[in-house]
Amino acid sequence: MSEIDLETARKVAHLARIAVPDANLPALAQELSQILTFMEQLNEVDVTDVAPMTSVTPMRLKRRADVVTEGDMQDRILSNAPDAREGFFAVPKVVE
Repeated sequence: MSEIDLETARKVAHLARIAVPDANLPALAQELSQILTFMEQLNEVDVTDVAPMTSVTPMRLKRRADVVTEGDMQDRILSNAPDAREGFFAVPKVVE
């Protein structure tokens, strides 16, 4: 069983940019230890004959034909925009 000490829990919280009061560090360390213990249990599972999968159901994604079009749909595309000006998407300023 992996045990996370308080200093490691403090470092993980710092790296994750999470403010954790010192009083809550023991609980965080215990939760992280439980997560690592579960990961160790998963490593014990034999998956040698299991094929990798991206979904639990066997299905293929729908594909569209890859064809070249003329484009020239600026008006149709901009009709979906909440705010369009001078042929472009208008977005609010985010940097001051």
